[in-house]
Amino acid sequence: MAADRRTERQARPPSHRRRPGFRGRGPVVALLVSAFLLAGAFAATGAVWDPFADGAGQNAAVPAPGAPGSAGPGAGPTTGAPSGTAQPKPATKTPDQGATGGPAGSEAPRSAGALPFDLPQPAVLRSGKAGKKLVFAHYFTPYPLSLDNAPADGDYYTRNYLEPAGESGKHERYGGLLRDRPLPVAPKGGDWEYANLQQEVRTARAAGIDGFTLDVLSLSGKNWERSNLLMEAARSVDPAFKIMLMPDMTSLKTDDPGVLADALAALGKAPAAHRLGDGRLVVSPFKAEAKGVEWWTRVIATLKSKHGIGTAFVPLFLDFGAHSGEFAPISHGFSEWGSRSYVGQESSTRDVERAHGMGKLWMQPVSVQDARPNQGIYDEAGNTATLRSTWQHAIDDGADWVQLTTWNDYSEGSQFAPSLHNGYAYLDLTSYYLTRFKTGSWPKVVRDTLYLTARTQFAAADPTGTQSLVMAPRKGSAAPRDTVEVLSFLTEPGTVRTAVGPATGSHEAAAGIHSELLPLRAGSASAVLVRAGKTRAEVELPYPVDHTVSVQDLQYYAATSGREEPGPGGG
Repeated sequence: MAADRRTERQARPPSHRRRPGFRGRGPVVALLVSAFLLAGAFAATGAVWDPFADGAGQNAAVPAPGAPGSAGPGAGPTTGAPSGTAQPKPATKTPDQGATGGPAGSEAPRSAGALPFDLPQPAVLRSGKAGKKLVFAHYFTPYPLSLDNAPADGDYYTRNYLEPAGESGKHERYGGLLRDRPLPVAPKGGDWEYANLQQEVRTARAAGIDGFTLDVLSLSGKNWERSNLLMEAARSVDPAFKIMLMPDMTSLKTDDPGVLADALAALGKAPAAHRLGDGRLVVSPFKAEAKGVEWWTRVIATLKSKHGIGTAFVPLFLDFGAHSGEFAPISHGFSEWGSRSYVGQESSTRDVERAHGMGKLWMQPVSVQDARPNQGIYDEAGNTATLRSTWQHAIDDGADWVQLTTWNDYSEGSQFAPSLHNGYAYLDLTSYYLTRFKTGSWPKVVRDTLYLTARTQFAAADPTGTQSLVMAPRKGSAAPRDTVEVLSFLTEPGTVRTAVGPATGSHEAAAGIHSELLPLRAGSASAVLVRAGKTRAEVELPYPVDHTVSVQDLQYYAATSGREEPGPGGG
């Protein structure tokens, strides 16, 4: 396990993970999809709704986690904003329009019918035992909602990251930098970067997430500026939304503990910085083992002596087993980057037990999937099996905190944030498990909801375009599979009718959660829930499957019946 995880992260280029690229349909479809999603996102912003509606109840059917999970995540270069997109940081910030729960941009209106359950109110999720079970999402500064405040059909994501020939062809070898992108937002006036960061905080908060772990990639330049702006945005939206500092030791260039201490102090003085109840600043370096215990002891000492800041050190390792003992004397808790396949996840049970045995808290990684075109590797996620398995382990193994890996690392294909190809599906599913993790009770399913996941190409498809580096499964990953999954959340038993390409069928699903796997076929996939002769829910993946593809894309796409899902051809 540990060796596999080390391989993942050490393989990265100059910085840290991240790089997706568009699938095999070419730039024209990318433009159409972006344009339509943009229109759809704004059409959805009409009604104000409090996402924390009604208390959660018990669900008698505890969801099965699927299979156990496998190899871990790892690398990716730092990709800052393109030249010419940096904006000066204004002296004053505008108040958050959505601070009281109102909608803003494509993030806000999560209608009451979007989720299969009622998400508890903030008082339930943030107080008592639930308030101690914290859930953070790993924020990667190179991929904000927009890089240039341009319309989505021709913005920097579309022209240069999703297009294989983008950025003067430097990503052509692996078919383009990204395969997915943030759900498009409209250009904004004024301080648009700040407004977009506020929007991301509102989106995470609406899902029940407590805060972001901020990947500190550099101590100057655009990523540093965006880090500071995020601290301000979080505070303006919700003073209870916290940012945990995660200096990235695969990317930061300083060997001077004093330099890092000064930078952490600068960020840590922001009101949004995550602190424990006793006032200590939580610092959770990524790949902490890149520096020795003595080096980190000097960082902690400088924070105290020079800046008056006490530190709760929660190192995140690529190899927890090899380094936990030596780091224990200076650590408040531990974490590991984790694995991204649904086989081998039982190792997390051992990690939690080891951490607790040392008297330390444990922050458990929870993931959706991982596919890195620029590194030529991917993990077989098994539709939603990895997401369900990692969440189930966090719950069953008694993790203290959870880190969603990641919120927006599109170059790893690991994003939970609402995206072009997944909408809100993975974030909505996470809200369900998050509620169980924090409250100790499974939420009651009160609305029939179907989730549909599948790739848009077969795992063995050979791209016909100019891509020369193709992805292969990472060591330790589950074997590649070609499947469509219908994940149903039902209030009562029902019949689910399915169509995958030319093949149609049906299956019976019990009340609660049921996962049904179907063979992947060329064409479109859809599912309809029928009960007592009436259609109760229906969902269709808006991206059809093809045998012939120009660009390799092994991410699973997702759709939910709880939301209107725009497709590539328009409305």
